[in-house]
Amino acid sequence: MTESRRPLRLYGLFAVASLITVALGCWICALADVATGSWVRNLIAWAAGAVLALPLMMAAGPRTGMVLLMSGAALLVASLLGMPQQGVHRWLDVGPLHINVALVVLPVMVVALAGSSLKAWQGVLALGVLAVLVGQPDASQATAFALAFAVIVARSDLQRPAKMVLLGALFVAAAVSWLRPDPLQPVPEVEQIVQLAWSLSPVLAVAGVLMLAATVLTPVLASRSTASTAALALSTWFVATAVTPLCGAFPVPWLGIGMSPIVGAWLGVGLLAARLRPAPSPASGS
Repeated sequence: MTESRRPLRLYGLFAVASLITVALGCWICALADVATGSWVRNLIAWAAGAVLALPLMMAAGPRTGMVLLMSGAALLVASLLGMPQQGVHRWLDVGPLHINVALVVLPVMVVALAGSSLKAWQGVLALGVLAVLVGQPDASQATAFALAFAVIVARSDLQRPAKMVLLGALFVAAAVSWLRPDPLQPVPEVEQIVQLAWSLSPVLAVAGVLMLAATVLTPVLASRSTASTAALALSTWFVATAVTPLCGAFPVPWLGIGMSPIVGAWLGVGLLAARLRPAPSPASGS
């Protein structure tokens, strides 16, 4: 496969896997008599995310990643000022939309942070992001981000002592997040969608889990050349986000009802696809 086709391959594979996963989740909800207006929003979010990812894939560069990184950090801080839900600060309201900020911004932040030359300010920023996630509190996203950034740190060119200190700080912060009280109760079609599917049809539940696994591993298919760290880190975030609902009341991405993880994943994939674009040749003059 030529390098020029890798971004489209990543985009296409993620589009197919994630759409099937989202569709299965919608089918489960429809069979469970969940209001149509709830689950159809997942399909709308998938289409919106696919559209938003296209300009990122086609035109995003280093400056774009920096803008998205800083914007994401600012939005995470702003979430602490948003309307809380039982004392939990994870959301911002934009018109009729109730947005889980971390699920939207963290995938693209993970990709933007990835690179061999890890700077001190990036480590400070990552620890700041973790502090916000612990403060929300959101043990799922604190864990997912800590693991994803740990991949970036481990594959960076930092000296071993610096790596060990930073990795230790990441894992301590993730552990602390699980000690914070989280009063939110699970909603069957959001956090317990797999159990809901099993109660309707074990075959449907297994199909949903298999497609969810295929979706979270898609970025690894781009794990080569300069994008390998970003791909591995993004898949790590995907996997952790999909697995942590087993340990608490956290949304199951793509399969459960929730627009934020669908749009956020597309943004991450779009920026990752941009990093797979071949560099312009000097002869092109660009």
